[in-house]
Amino acid sequence: MRKRSFGVLVAAVLLLTLAVRHPSADIRILTHDTADLSPHRVQAALDMGLLAVNILVTWTAAKVAR
Repeated sequence: MRKRSFGVLVAAVLLLTLAVRHPSADIRILTHDTADLSPHRVQAALDMGLLAVNILVTWTAAKVAR
């Protein structure tokens, strides 16, 4: 009987934690903003970052394979 009441208590606490709305992050990159006069610069910066990561992965993979 004790285990059952403890299980019901745990289930109730879990349901209450699910019912409470947790804060959520709103992370957006607004390149479509009308005040943004240079969305192409943002895209170029992202492309350069991806290129740098690609080169880094390629370079480290060649070093690890040896």
